[in-house]
Amino acid sequence: MAESKIKNMEEFSSVSGISRPTVSKYFNDPESVRPATRDKIEEAIKKHNYRPNIFAMNQNRKLTKNVGIVVPLLTDPYFAEIARKLEQRCIDAGYRPTLFSSHGDPEFEVEVLDNLRSMKPAGVLLAPLGRASDQAALAGFCDDVPTLIFDSSVDEIGLAFVGSDNFQFTSHITDYLCRTGEPPVFFEMKTPANPNAHRRRQSYLSAMETFGHTPQVISVEGEGWEFEEIGRLGGHTALTGKQFATNTILCSNDRLAIGLLTACYEQGVKVGRGPDCAIRVAGQDGHPHSRYTCPPLTTISHDYDAVSQCAADALIAAINGEVEPWKSTRIEGKLVLRDSA
Repeated sequence: MAESKIKNMEEFSSVSGISRPTVSKYFNDPESVRPATRDKIEEAIKKHNYRPNIFAMNQNRKLTKNVGIVVPLLTDPYFAEIARKLEQRCIDAGYRPTLFSSHGDPEFEVEVLDNLRSMKPAGVLLAPLGRASDQAALAGFCDDVPTLIFDSSVDEIGLAFVGSDNFQFTSHITDYLCRTGEPPVFFEMKTPANPNAHRRRQSYLSAMETFGHTPQVISVEGEGWEFEEIGRLGGHTALTGKQFATNTILCSNDRLAIGLLTACYEQGVKVGRGPDCAIRVAGQDGHPHSRYTCPPLTTISHDYDAVSQCAADALIAAINGEVEPWKSTRIEGKLVLRDSA
């Protein structure tokens, strides 16, 4: 008969013949026990195929090594990439990160935060939904748990805010597009899922005024996180209705731009900078797949490394007692020139 699975550290201590305090000491720091004892524990681990419940271990500590990372949607490539980098930063610092997605749902975001409380995390890196979030629930959670807000700022809650400078994003790429061709039309969702879209729209309007051009904003129908399909359908409507006042379109984000590129392909409209091209299309975000669109997408990219490093460092410093007054850190984007614009 197969041996019964060991359920906890007490059972492992019993079958291995090693005291519970020594076993616990080993799992907290293997180098803290004598080599002979360490060898005996590791032989027992192999024999019984035992793995401790890390979360259960942490519940008995005054300060756990758990760190939560919460994003609006893990299937969004931007959030997947920034979460991946934050996760690695935490691991490198000796913490155990766990990823959560609020799935674009304000009620589920609150549920995620409640679940995090039960884990007694040392800290949390939280990208909130923004205006859709339950503000009182967010503030209450940040009062209870050391929390660093990133991507979307929500008042002055949490330890601090770290994100990209969305005003610089849009101003910089608008300037490039104006200098290299016809001034851009701004292509956005009428009801954006991410509050950064509003900042980019305002930056576009301000930049066009500064550069002496008349702005045009096309707001397409659609809600939620299916940005590519919203961009495709809205692109068809705009192209068919000849709504674009110039031959240059700046999309609010790369995923909308990818949808617009598809609409252009489906209508036989050639995109690019060549003399035989009818339209230029640019995006914003530095989407991990923007290099592989056809044509490759010109964009302004988040500095993923800088944002993740700054956010993780600020949280870990706070966990270690180095708490500073609340501040907002916004990191400039990098223009990435490709064939689409």
